[in-house]
Amino acid sequence: MCGIVGLFLKDPELEPQLGSMLADMLVVMTGRGPDSAGFAVYGAGDAGHLKLTVRGGDLDSVVSGLAGLAVATRRDTHLVLSFPVSSEELVRGWLALNRPDLVVTGSGSRIELYKEVGLPLDVANRFGLPAMIGTHGIGHTRMATESAVTTDGAHPFSTGRDQCLVHNGSLSNHRSLRRRLEHEGLSFVTDNDSEVAAGFISWRLREGDSLTEALEAGLEDLDGFYTFVIGTENGFAVMRDPISCKPAVMAETDQYVAFGSEYRALVNLPGIEKARVFEPEPARAYVWERN
Repeated sequence: MCGIVGLFLKDPELEPQLGSMLADMLVVMTGRGPDSAGFAVYGAGDAGHLKLTVRGGDLDSVVSGLAGLAVATRRDTHLVLSFPVSSEELVRGWLALNRPDLVVTGSGSRIELYKEVGLPLDVANRFGLPAMIGTHGIGHTRMATESAVTTDGAHPFSTGRDQCLVHNGSLSNHRSLRRRLEHEGLSFVTDNDSEVAAGFISWRLREGDSLTEALEAGLEDLDGFYTFVIGTENGFAVMRDPISCKPAVMAETDQYVAFGSEYRALVNLPGIEKARVFEPEPARAYVWERN
């Protein structure tokens, strides 16, 4: 049992409040996942630049080692490196040679992705989520019912540029699907089935699918039960399996679209009393994107 949330802002005036709104939604889901938590926020991006969010120890040595090559922003156990696109090979090469112990949690022009073991409130505050500004974000609270409580096992998972996924449910064929995706050139950091699901979406997008087409392809290739919330550079999406045994509720107004595993995650959003509140239908892709 896990809790997932997502928030896509239509109204630019709400962007300074994205972090505080998402943090509140995430904390409300503590009862569904008190073991670890994580979130991805899509903020401003500089043209021609990329961000890498990395996690690990001794981050000061990374800051000094990449001085002049990348601008570093420290947030607790994570470090966001910003650099020109042309420097990506140099930055990744330095990390691989000098700090192979670090984990890249997310990469892209806008995404920053943070996750850690601990209560959702503590994780949100450690990384400063309430003060973050952006257009959309997703989050996850985990109850580790079938594996150890580790940061590696926390969500979201990111397997493509500016893409990430959170998952409530379980896939039964993720081992065979993982081998198939590895033959397609994808690599995985953990044994978590949710990372495989993220990899599947990244692969389908790489092959030319739209986000809707990638999600619909999952209805054929992903065996199990799931609710996915997916973040991309331009928006977010929701998809439930054909059985849809996991709880999910959405709310849409002229200002935002919001998702929560339970309605109580949405009750503090502005204007919720006038929102169109609905349960996502089984096997239907819901996608909101900016042009």
